Amino acid sequence: MSSHRDIDVLLVEDDPGDVLMTREAFADNKVTNRLSVVSDGVSALEYLRKEGQYADVATPDLILLDLNLPRMDGREVLMALKGDEKLRSIPVVVLTTSEAEEDVVRSYSLHANAYVTKPVDFDRFIEVVRQIDDFFVTVVRLPKR
Repeated sequence: MSSHRDIDVLLVEDDPGDVLMTREAFADNKVTNRLSVVSDGVSALEYLRKEGQYADVATPDLILLDLNLPRMDGREVLMALKGDEKLRSIPVVVLTTSEAEEDVVRSYSLHANAYVTKPVDFDRFIEVVRQIDDFFVTVVRLPKR
């Protein structure tokens, strides 16, 4: 196991309820990781490329990406992200309501690091987000940014 270090997490999610539950999962888990949120695919790429209002943001160590987003969907974001030499090493966990096999297959073919279906139950959702966080903070070794 690697030693614990705080990480920067970018949540790309347009559902305010899911954003709130993710924030609660981090707070309940006593997570000190920094969680930033953007609500659409275009903003996600602007954030990651440090464009405009995002010029001074930290490069995230982990991205939690919904597939069904306005302006540019998560599949397009994933394709652009993994096609960008400067960004492709950032791990991406697809966190979505879709259980469609084609979404699972497509996400992995676009080099997602994991695919997680969002539980509809609040307590289970909180637990899943905690497990993702625990895995990337205490088990996985992430590259330094």
